[in-house]
Amino acid sequence: MLQLVSSGLVGMWLNLAGANIPPASSLAQAVTWQGLSWLNPPHPVEPGVKKTVAQYLQTLKTQGLNPQQQSIWLQTDSNLLIDRNGTIPVSAASLTKTATSLAAITTWGLDKKFETIVSASGKISQGTLQGDLVVRGGGDPLFVWEDAIALAHSLNQLGIDRVSGNILVVDNFHMNYKVEPQTAGELLKQALTGIDLPPALLATDFKDVNIVKLPTAPTATTTIPHVKIAGKVIVVSESPAVTPLIRYQSLPLVDIVRQMNIYSNNEVAQILADGVGGAEQVMKIVSTTAKFPPAEIQLINGSGLGIQNRLSPRAVCQIFRTLHQTLQPFNLNLADIFPVAGAEYVGTLKQRNLPVGTTIKTGTLNEVSALGGVLPTRDRGLVWFVILNKGTQIAQLRQQQDTLLQSLLKEWGQVTPTPLVVTKHDRAPAYFGDPDRNIAIAPNP
Repeated sequence: MLQLVSSGLVGMWLNLAGANIPPASSLAQAVTWQGLSWLNPPHPVEPGVKKTVAQYLQTLKTQGLNPQQQSIWLQTDSNLLIDRNGTIPVSAASLTKTATSLAAITTWGLDKKFETIVSASGKISQGTLQGDLVVRGGGDPLFVWEDAIALAHSLNQLGIDRVSGNILVVDNFHMNYKVEPQTAGELLKQALTGIDLPPALLATDFKDVNIVKLPTAPTATTTIPHVKIAGKVIVVSESPAVTPLIRYQSLPLVDIVRQMNIYSNNEVAQILADGVGGAEQVMKIVSTTAKFPPAEIQLINGSGLGIQNRLSPRAVCQIFRTLHQTLQPFNLNLADIFPVAGAEYVGTLKQRNLPVGTTIKTGTLNEVSALGGVLPTRDRGLVWFVILNKGTQIAQLRQQQDTLLQSLLKEWGQVTPTPLVVTKHDRAPAYFGDPDRNIAIAPNP
């Protein structure tokens, strides 16, 4: 079904519905099928748009910033509109996470679930595991307090209230964004035993955290699931002979990527980048998949921390467009993995005044303010944009970026309501601490 917008629109909006998540092999085929190509020659832009961009750069100049060090790239799907230093890689801060997102999705597919296997090294008798609890990590970047408490609940259901031995941690187990296995294991023990849990965790109403499906909101006096651990946490390279108990599955990758981008979570980004092979592999995957010159991406990590992470505005736009075109055949789009202005005021969208319906990613370092995404317009269709500012007055730079986009939207016209092609789909909610993601692989004693 096609939804046409008023005359002057370059292209048309596609109405999407549903959300079937593809395997990784299908994603690679989707990118090839879309036939990504370079832009046509620069398309003339309206005098008002040229004036708006010129005024924006002049405002930066009056604040002591060199306009030659500011980068702007605006394009439609087929035409270049504005190019200010657009092919020069510069510090991109958390716009780096767009590259990490594409590398992870290309490598694993949107439905990838990281598995953590919990096993027993002894028998279960009268509520006690007579041996060690063995936790083999699978690289889940988003295993948090709620998931550990739900794991305690699942262990209780298997008849385990106490462990006479230790917690043995094997392989890539992370918790609360901590990647060091000893630290992650200690956090797991703390959550399983229910000792000294953060007050904020106990006070939450759990509306968005389907934790153990308690009938009422837990309070500081509520008894939450717990397992007593007699021993300590030990990191081992190989586990002893064990009996598998529970296979814990992470949120699908599409939800992990969305959480990473909404809150610009550096730890999750780095875990994902490491999982695909590190910064070098991210660069290789992204430049190949999004089809831009490798020289336009220079990364040292997957999060964007550090000015050495450099991307050209053109490369970032290609990454956004490639993600969008990769998601579309499977009834998803950028709004399903990035925040949308007007739809949510959480994470990095707090205190921003961006045009409603703009799907974006922000980035900030001490001397970098970055913004990129897609702006739906009446006259130009989807306008892809990247703004990379070098300067220390971050709050003012953000305000000016917002004003620039509002001015451009005034020139090109607003689409109401936001076209479905850039509207987040209604999908089954993803919960932290959902016990249904703990799959028992051992019978009850």
